[in-house]
Amino acid sequence: MLRGRARRGREAHAGTGDDPLDAAQERRVRAVLALGGVPQADLPDGVQQVRLRLLERAASGREAPRDVSAWAAVVASNLAMDWHRAKRRQERLGERLAALRQLEHPSGEDSSVLSVAVAQGLDELPDAQRQVVVLRFYADLPVRSIAEQLGVPEGTVKSRLHTAVRALRARLHEDEVV
Repeated sequence: MLRGRARRGREAHAGTGDDPLDAAQERRVRAVLALGGVPQADLPDGVQQVRLRLLERAASGREAPRDVSAWAAVVASNLAMDWHRAKRRQERLGERLAALRQLEHPSGEDSSVLSVAVAQGLDELPDAQRQVVVLRFYADLPVRSIAEQLGVPEGTVKSRLHTAVRALRARLHEDEVV
């Protein structure tokens, strides 16, 4: 779960020769991640994430933290919490998918009609609203991540979601699908 961002961190860091973490700081980061419940296999990626965030901080022009070791430990702790959240999100998604499989539809035609109506409703939404609906409900991204990825405030994402869901609901009721 930490791997995608860590790979980008290694790529950005490759060839610079300057490691923002010394050996003691790296051991501390590993310990915090491990104590936070991150599996052994994901520890190297977590360490890379901490390095990446330190490099990003420097690249953005902000000065280095006064106590890099403490800062790195806090970042590692946050990464461990993020790992657990992602794991819970995957578990919930698995539960939802299992529940959907167990639902019995009177006919496959009913679900097909609903799928077509939702697809048509999505097509009618403005691009910005369709984008947040797809990212939130199909990609299962949290509002905060959507806002960061799109470069807009969280409130804007929430507003677009609210408006889009209301429009989709109205469309489905209008077409007497639900």
